[in-house]
Amino acid sequence: MTEPQLSADRLFGSNLVAMVAPMNSDGSLSESGMDGLVDHLVATGCDGLVVNGTTGESSTLTEAESAQLVGAVAARSTGRAKVIAGIGTYDTKATISRARDAEEAGADALLMVCPYYSRPTQAGVIAHCLAVADATALPVMLYDVPARTGMEIAASTLIELAAHPRIVAVKDAKGDLFEAQSVMDRTGLAYYCGIDQLNLPYLAVGATGLLSVVGNVAADRNAEMIAAVRRGDLDTARSIQRSLIPLTSAMMLGAGGAITAKAALTQLGVIPNATVRMPLLDLTPSELRLLADALTGVAAIVG
Repeated sequence: MTEPQLSADRLFGSNLVAMVAPMNSDGSLSESGMDGLVDHLVATGCDGLVVNGTTGESSTLTEAESAQLVGAVAARSTGRAKVIAGIGTYDTKATISRARDAEEAGADALLMVCPYYSRPTQAGVIAHCLAVADATALPVMLYDVPARTGMEIAASTLIELAAHPRIVAVKDAKGDLFEAQSVMDRTGLAYYCGIDQLNLPYLAVGATGLLSVVGNVAADRNAEMIAAVRRGDLDTARSIQRSLIPLTSAMMLGAGGAITAKAALTQLGVIPNATVRMPLLDLTPSELRLLADALTGVAAIVG
């Protein structure tokens, strides 16, 4: 294993899950639901808990709710997994505030999305990321997801940002495998695959680990795939990836991960209900049946 992998494992883990935000039927946050989810994820082999990300419906959370969730996950995980807090917004001042709140609440690291909607220049992206990285003592994982932000973090920008001592990883949801290899070759940035459909290809070209939505219900399978790739057993890794195709299709190619992950966790009895905040909507009966069929045969440990 390379030194960047070892370092990133210590800071973030390798088998990360983009957690949902369990809610009560009225849309308020469910602390008991979050406790049960943390226990479930740790039991199924997750060593990195990403809270307040896209799958956690971060865009609908207030600053107080975001800090509350980070504190709840940190308190429940009690060192069993790293806690990575999503703090990115399109406003640098607000992002810095959320970063400091997350640090105070007990986060181990930060996940910072490229500023969205405002579409800054790459120089603006660099200035934003450096300002946030300078605001706390926590390691930072950049989140490159142009399908949601409207713009990418250019390879040259990633290379420049890698010079900052606390910007040490990338959640790559861009899907450009050649660019990812090129950046890894020129920097010490640890890459985490942020597209469940491409988990194995990213691991095969040198990604440190996964930041998975499907991991909400199949973290054990992801852990096995990471281990298989690291020991050079690609046959086993391919078999695991193939076994997850129906579930990945049902969760990632339809309504969206925040909705489908909650529905799947509810069907498994991990969280009490699948409530999401508008503008997200619950799955239709036909979508629920498709998801239930995909869950059949997935060996997830439910605590």
